[in-house]
Amino acid sequence: MESYEEVINNLLGSVKNKNEARVARKLISALEEIPEYDPDPLDIQDIYALALNCLPPRYKQKGTIVLSESVNDEEIMAALRVAIQKVRSNPKYAKGENV
Repeated sequence: MESYEEVINNLLGSVKNKNEARVARKLISALEEIPEYDPDPLDIQDIYALALNCLPPRYKQKGTIVLSESVNDEEIMAALRVAIQKVRSNPKYAKGENV
């Protein structure tokens, strides 16, 4: 029998928030809507995290059957648009600075 520690360590690799991959796939499309915006890698990370925080989590484990998506693509794009505007309006550092 596995120890609790082994079971918990296995959880970290097997339980995922399904929205993470969906947000990552839509992020490029959302950024392409604003061609004049050239975000730094840190900006992109902030946008990704903010968008995920605006969406309900969709955790699944390996082998889970998904019967329906509770968040549609337009809701993901809306969350990304809001996140992009927040990051653009509130930069945490000056462009070109070493963070």
